[in-house]
Amino acid sequence: MKIAILSRNPNLYSTKRLLEAVHAAGHEGMVINHSICDIIIEQEGPSIIYKGEKITNVDAIIPRIGASVTFYGTAVVRQFELMGAFSVVNSQAIVRSRDKLRSLQILSTAGLGMPKTAFTNFSKGGEKQLIEQVGGAPLIIKLLEGTQGLGVVLAETKKAGQSVIEAFHGLKARIIVQEFIKEAKGADIRAFVVNGKVVGAMKRQGAEGEFRSNLHRGGMATVIKLSRAEKAAALGAAKALGLDVAGVDMLQSARGPLILEVNSSPGLEGIEKATGIDIAGEIIKFIEGGVKRKRNSGRVTNQ
Repeated sequence: MKIAILSRNPNLYSTKRLLEAVHAAGHEGMVINHSICDIIIEQEGPSIIYKGEKITNVDAIIPRIGASVTFYGTAVVRQFELMGAFSVVNSQAIVRSRDKLRSLQILSTAGLGMPKTAFTNFSKGGEKQLIEQVGGAPLIIKLLEGTQGLGVVLAETKKAGQSVIEAFHGLKARIIVQEFIKEAKGADIRAFVVNGKVVGAMKRQGAEGEFRSNLHRGGMATVIKLSRAEKAAALGAAKALGLDVAGVDMLQSARGPLILEVNSSPGLEGIEKATGIDIAGEIIKFIEGGVKRKRNSGRVTNQ
């Protein structure tokens, strides 16, 4: 089987581990920088040119699409799908998950727990009302385009919240505001879902004085056993967004697990080191089953 990992950096931990897992399972693996692929659309059918050569006979792809190149990256994923390759995460699911507002709307419709969230068009003088809609201060203010904890602000007072919202609106930056879950104490849970199962979970604790628990911000990760409700929430979130592989971030609250975000290209380093589980290997097993089902059905399953 020929499996391509779509990644702009072959030296990243996740990319290297996936390539190792591909080879360990006895398959042919390759890393393709999706940002320099040429998409060819013509009557003879779709094709991809990479470094001057046409890519052929790829059985499956593992998209590792960075947030900054979502539009072009998902176009490449879609092209591979149309060429008959099985994709670990389909292109439309990546698009859904990358739009923070849209994904929260979908999760809300599915009846999943989440921090109360508000979004509004730019409106001068509406900051107070927006803050009240999520229960007042303290509150969280997030850039819709932020990643890895960047663009996330904790406003401890209403006045501070108003100032931050005014500043973002003045820059014409799209934001959401969310209620602050005090009992989470600067920690969250990352559940890693593969093919309808939680294959690993860790608790991330923010550094001292830091309300964000992202490992990129200096947080620490430890293995955790999920409650039945937490497992159900993680699986429900991945299913609602159509993601077969996902990292689901949740807060522990007095009213149960609350979904923060669902990541379509979750990193492997933190979860594998915290749990000792071969997450990359689980993804390859999913691919093997997916390609087999696609071949048996005789049609492309991802479009």
